Amino acid sequence: MPRVAMVGAGLIGRSWAVVFASGGWQVALYDAEPGAAGRAVGLVAEELQQLAAQGLVGDAQGAAARVRAATSLADALDGVEYVQESVAETVEAKRSVFADLDRLAPPHAILASSSSFIVVSRFAEDLNGRNRCLVAHPVNPPHLVPLVELVGASWTSPETIEKAKAIYAQVGQVPIVVKREIEGFILNRLQAVLLSEAFRLVEDGYVTPQDLDKTLKDGLGLRWSFMGPFETIELNAPGGIPDYCRRYGDSLARLSAANREIYRTPFVDLILAEWGKTPAPGQIAARMAWRDRRLAALKAHKRKQAAE
Repeated sequence: MPRVAMVGAGLIGRSWAVVFASGGWQVALYDAEPGAAGRAVGLVAEELQQLAAQGLVGDAQGAAARVRAATSLADALDGVEYVQESVAETVEAKRSVFADLDRLAPPHAILASSSSFIVVSRFAEDLNGRNRCLVAHPVNPPHLVPLVELVGASWTSPETIEKAKAIYAQVGQVPIVVKREIEGFILNRLQAVLLSEAFRLVEDGYVTPQDLDKTLKDGLGLRWSFMGPFETIELNAPGGIPDYCRRYGDSLARLSAANREIYRTPFVDLILAEWGKTPAPGQIAARMAWRDRRLAALKAHKRKQAAE
C-alpha cells in the first residue's frame, strides 16, 4: 500500500489526508505544533464519515484506519512515495521545510507544495533534489473540489510532473499542468480578476453584493459548474469559438480593457490549435442539447436542496 506524508496538519493538510486515505494510501500526518497531528487524525475520521453518508466514500472506517499521527518529521517521511506540504504561505517557511524534506525523504519521493501563490523556484532552487519538487495547488477544500494545479520550475523533471499527475488522478483529483511558472497559477489569477471586478461594480454603485452573488450562483456559476469558458463560448455561436470571437471579441475587450487583438487571428488560431477542430453545426447542436440536460439536472438539484 503506497505511503504519503502530510506535512502540516491544518485545514488543507487534513483535507489532503482525506483525499489520499479514501484513495487507498497510508497517510502519515505531521505538524510542528505539539498535538496538532493527533487532533487532525480524529477530524479526518469525522470528515470521512460525512463523505460516506453522501455516498462519496465506500469504507470510511477502513480509510480512517490508514491515517496516523507521526511522532516526528522523519517518522512521517519513512518509506513514503509522496509528500504534500501544507505549511504557512511564506517563502521562508517553505524554504525551511523543503530543506528538511529533501534531506529526510527517500530519494525517489516526490515533494509537492500546496502553495497558493508562491512558485517552487523561490524556495527549492538550492536543493540537491530540486528536480523532484513542484507546486500542487489545491482548491479549498481539496476533498470536495478536486482540481489541483501542477506547477514545476524549469528544472523540475518531466517524470516528476507525469508521476504526480497520475497519482492525483488515482486518488480522484483532477490535475492540470501549468506549463511554466506564474505567480498565483491559473485558478487564483482567474479568481483575482473576477473578485476585483465584483468589488469595483459594488463600490461604484452598479449592483448590491447580494445581487452580484446571484449573478454568479444563478447565472455564470451554473454553466461553469460543468463547462469552462472555452466550451461555453463554443456553444454560444453557430460557428464555435472563432465565430464567437468575431461577434463579441471587440465588446469583450472593451469591457475588460484587454488588447482586442487577443480575440483575433493569429491569437485565436493558437487557441484553436490546442483546442481542436471547430465542430460542425450538427455537433454543436448535439452538445447544446447535452448542456441543457445538465443544466436542467442541476436546476432540479438546487431546487431540491433549497426545499430541505
